[in-house]
Amino acid sequence: MPRSTAVPLRFVQLLVGLFLYGASVALQVRAVVGVSSWTVLTQGLEHVLPWSFGVITVVSSLVILLFWVPLRQRPGIGTLLNALAIGPASDLVLWLVPEPGDLVGRVLLFVASLALLAVATACYIGAGLGTGARDGLMVGLHERFGWPVWAARTVVEVTVVAAGWLLGGDVGVGTVVAAFAIGPLVQPLMPLFRRFPWSPAAPAGPATQAAPAPAPASPAAEGAPDVSA
Repeated sequence: MPRSTAVPLRFVQLLVGLFLYGASVALQVRAVVGVSSWTVLTQGLEHVLPWSFGVITVVSSLVILLFWVPLRQRPGIGTLLNALAIGPASDLVLWLVPEPGDLVGRVLLFVASLALLAVATACYIGAGLGTGARDGLMVGLHERFGWPVWAARTVVEVTVVAAGWLLGGDVGVGTVVAAFAIGPLVQPLMPLFRRFPWSPAAPAGPATQAAPAPAPASPAAEGAPDVSA
């Protein structure tokens, strides 16, 4: 597929993924059975800041990007869109979707939020336009200090959960389930969202197989893999 066509389609895929990601976060909040680590912190900050959930998400993402500077991380356009798009999507879905009235409804809504989060994550990463601010923070700690990725992720997420909980964020069974379930849910979906004709790693078609392979793009240009999944 010509680059002039492929790049706009990758942007569409990115934006769809980011909207669905924001929607999935909002559904977790409405389920009220515990939310994922960074959402705990956002909820906690709602108790001390006069802003909506979505505005706090945007501002905190931009603040986290400042930590990329000493960690020598380079944001992609997808990184900036990630910081700006997820918050408004969350606010919209929080406005549209009410909290279920019983436990069964809340559990079902939480399960739906995890499924949507897995699809959204694979969709936006598959566009190959840059990691999110939070994922880049973990990668930066790994590359700058030599920490294993799992250790960087554990330190960061335990810290934000503790801070969010102290501020009044919703820590519950869903927090633990999300921590262990998101990775296995995303993993099988990743190849599906990297096989579109416009994907950066899409297989060559019959018309292009004989052409010489282009030089591989740098990780900064195509977007590093999302280690938070």
